[in-house]
Parts: sequence; C-alpha cells; structure tokens
Amino acid sequence: MAERVIVLGGGIIGLSCAFEALRLGYDVTVIEPEAFGGQASGAAAGMLAPFTENPEQPDPFFRLCLESLKLYPSWLADIEAASGCRADLLQTGSLTVALHEADLLPLQTRLAWQRPFGSGAELVEGERLRRMEPQLAANALAAVYTPRESHVYAPALVAALEKACRKLGARLVDHAGGIQAPDLFSTKGIRIETSACGSHDGDRLVVCSGAWAGHYAASFGFPIPVHPIRGQICSFDVSFGEVRHMVFSSQAYWVGKRNGTLVCGASEDVAGFDRTVTERGIDRLVRWGPRVLPFLDGREPIDRWAGLRPATRDGWPLIGPIPGREDVILAAGHYRNGILLSPATGALVGRMLAGKAQSDEARCFAPDRFAALHSRRGR
Repeated sequence: MAERVIVLGGGIIGLSCAFEALRLGYDVTVIEPEAFGGQASGAAAGMLAPFTENPEQPDPFFRLCLESLKLYPSWLADIEAASGCRADLLQTGSLTVALHEADLLPLQTRLAWQRPFGSGAELVEGERLRRMEPQLAANALAAVYTPRESHVYAPALVAALEKACRKLGARLVDHAGGIQAPDLFSTKGIRIETSACGSHDGDRLVVCSGAWAGHYAASFGFPIPVHPIRGQICSFDVSFGEVRHMVFSSQAYWVGKRNGTLVCGASEDVAGFDRTVTERGIDRLVRWGPRVLPFLDGREPIDRWAGLRPATRDGWPLIGPIPGREDVILAAGHYRNGILLSPATGALVGRMLAGKAQSDEARCFAPDRFAALHSRRGR
C-alpha cells in the first residue's frame, strides 16, 4: 500500500508538491481552506525571471531560481500532457529599462556577474532598442535584454496542475474551512481536522500554506517568520504583441498576455491578511505606466486585483523537514517567486519524501534557520 501524503495548501506550491509526490507513487490528498489557486498563485503575473528578479549576487537563492527556470520546459510539458491543458508559456525575453544615467551602473554590474550563468543578456540602446520595443518612451536610455526569461499565464497553470493531480489520482479537498494545527509531538502519524470537510489521516505531511504558514509555529515548535505582503496588480486592454517583451522599470513591470491584456504590477504594502484593492495602490501603477510606455497615457485598467505574497525575514523560502519529525515537510515563504520556483520546490520536496540526502545549498532553506536567532533574542 502506498504511503499517504497530505498536502496542506492548494496554491501553486502545494499543487506542485502534490504533482511530484503523485509521480513518485504516493497516495496524495491536497487540502485547501478556500479555492485552489485563490491566493498569491492566481494573482501572480507568472513571470519566470530569475536574472531580473535577483540582480544583486549569485547566492543560493539565485541559483535555486535559475535551476527552476531550467526545469520549467520539461516540467510544464509533463503537466500539460497529464492534464490536456495548456499553461501558455511565452518565451518573450525581458527588458529592464534605464530612464536615468543613475540606472545604468547597477544594470552594467548585473550584466557582469550574470553572464557566466548563461543569462545571454546584453545592454541595448538607441535605434536597436526602439526596434525591439517600439512602444518604449523616447527618453529610455538603454535596457538590459535577457532573452532566456519568459512568463506563463498563472491561472491557466494552476488549473492545469489541479487537473493533472486529479487525473493522477489525488484527492483534492477545497473549501475545507479552518484547519486545526496538528499535534505532532504527542501522536504518531498525521491527522488533519478541518471545519468543513472532516478529518484526514496520512503518513506524511507537506505544509504549503503560503502566508498562513506561521499559524503552524506552535505545532512545529519553532518560529515560522512568514508574513503577508499585499501585492496589487491591474491590467489594461492591449492587443497581444503590442508590448513584445516583459518590461521592467525600477517601479513597476508590464507583461502582455495572449488574452489581450497587459498586466501591470505590483504595488506592495503591509496590510495583514487584508486583500482589499486600494485606489492608492492601483493609482501608483497607472501613473507610472506612461513614463515607460507612453501609449498607456489616459487609459484606465479594465481589471484590478490583489494577492497575499508570503514573505520571510531574509526573502528566501522555507523548504525542508522540521526537526524531530522527518515525516513533516514545510514548503512556504516563496514571496514573489512562487510561480518560478514551483518545479524546483516540487523536486526538493520529492527528494525529501524519498529520504534522499539534501545538498548543502538545499540546507540553506531549512525551515528552522531562524530558531537560534529567536532563542538568543528571547534570553
């Protein structure tokens, strides 16, 4: 009889871990308090941009993001084959635009250290930049063009993953309501109690609860410093191909989708678990648009939404077994990179479920890495 794995959380990370566990032969149940992909996953712009999103240094987090980008084509092909659905991967490349002289040095520094990692990036300017992206503002001095970066349509990816998991035999429990934190250290095995869908028993537990992961700190016996950052996004009615690349500035990004929308994000603020869309947050994005893409001047968004991004104290995710219970794995805190890091996180969790040794770099994401600091401060 196959080992039973319970996955808490039906966002992109939870479904990715479930998909990997199913492929490894586990009996999988996914429990989601609300709708699948209803939080940060469904709200994401779907960018696969490890070079642009990590401009500082080649640390373990950057290398994890890069590894995940490499995994994406085959991982996505497997999902699409299992589900019969497409996730709309677009290999557009990205442009990070410099509007001022002060923006150029950071871009040149980034180019220098990222090229050995295969970014294929280059600094483009003048007439070539205008040909590549005709809609850019005339005062754009230059841009870093990174051809390897791409994006997916996040709602379609989540839907495809959900369908793939169902077809592979997973039990998917949505709208489960409140989930009671399990008592891990006084019982054997795993029992999850839900307010709307009863109890569920398993042999292994993978917690992928995003911004809500901190609710399990008492159960795990160490602090889980994951907190929600509200990300507000809007979209404009723009024909597909009018903006040819993912375009990044210091204040916002724009991503053209095949459905005829140009997604603009993200205005971020700390608002607890409030997912309200605010005029202030969206107005900042609307005001910035014409500075980079003048054709947006005077246009109003056709849609606006918000999601809660699970942030950690150091910006790195928490991935690994909890001390004293190797049958319980945490995978949370992916902040802005949940879509990008899905294949790598699923692969790491699969290795942990199979009892394989972790690499030194994987240990950098240990869930209890803040516990010692917390203990020192508590003295």
